[in-house]
Amino acid sequence: MTKMPRWADVALIPLLNLVIAFAISGLVILAIGENPWTALKIMVSGALGSSYGWGFTLYYATSFIFTGLAVAVANHAGLFNIGGEGQATLGGLGVAMVCLALPWPHWSLALLAASLGAAAFGAAWAAIPAWLQAKRGSHIVITTIMFNFIAFSLLNYLLVNVLRPVGSMDPASARFPEGAALPTLNDMAAGLGFVWGRNTPANVSLFLALLCCLGVWAIIWKTRLGYQIRAFGKSEPAAVYAGISPVRITMYAMLISGGLAGMMAVNNVMGEAERLVLNAVEGAGFIGIAVALMGRSHPFGVLLASLLFGFLYQGGGELALWTTIPRELITVIQALVILFTGALDNMVRAPVERLFAGRGAR
Repeated sequence: MTKMPRWADVALIPLLNLVIAFAISGLVILAIGENPWTALKIMVSGALGSSYGWGFTLYYATSFIFTGLAVAVANHAGLFNIGGEGQATLGGLGVAMVCLALPWPHWSLALLAASLGAAAFGAAWAAIPAWLQAKRGSHIVITTIMFNFIAFSLLNYLLVNVLRPVGSMDPASARFPEGAALPTLNDMAAGLGFVWGRNTPANVSLFLALLCCLGVWAIIWKTRLGYQIRAFGKSEPAAVYAGISPVRITMYAMLISGGLAGMMAVNNVMGEAERLVLNAVEGAGFIGIAVALMGRSHPFGVLLASLLFGFLYQGGGELALWTTIPRELITVIQALVILFTGALDNMVRAPVERLFAGRGAR
């Protein structure tokens, strides 16, 4: 059989999956009495038609880049890290502890320290399931799911009993000092003399996310460790035969993965809320799974898929605001995209592969 071209695997199949998901979503919208074309126009104009819409789209996309990269790195090692939600939750705790520890003189120093704190807490939370998988054979899907619940319960306890300021009834930490406030993209545009994205939360952590894309690409495709991770993910017996330690690779891959998931907190906790609150992650850890699947676990693909899901989040919010389409239907649309790009990927892949095989045979 002729091998399917790389461009078809990376671009054509995700595009077909997306078209099918949007087509079925359109039928659902039509069934409830709304016009699918009007709904699409509202989503596009709300998410991409103004700097305000772009500001929110990029804010959501920043979170999804971190969690998507986290899942992608684990995927390369043959591990399914479904614990991004918990690792990002604990990453927020790391950000809060760093930001509240000192009266930071400048945001750049606070950003560097908070990024390290978030990555350390996220990696530490991923290290336990990784060790259990590597040493005890515990399935990492089960343990990371459990650790999501433990992380949320732990944060709930800490916010209510430890981090909540005296006299406050709100289960949230104190507000971070002024020196730890990250500049928004609106602030940066104002510094250059123009107005862009006023009243939107997109902030400088977007550039940190892009650097992480570059870093993951360099680690996975340009280093010996990355080669070992990919070899281990392709065939564990072959990797062991070549002298690659399963315990070492499992731990390294999950530490990198957890660290990336934890760094998502820089965007939402430090850049947007400027304090640690409950449920700050808001499902971005789970969206990262779909982002990694749709992006074929490649950093560039993860970046494009993150922008798509950022568009769906912001456009879906606008749709719920300006039409009678219920917010739950927005979740249905997002779920359809996840379904066709993840679980039903082979439904499109198989006929496309047969098509290219037929072309090669002629």
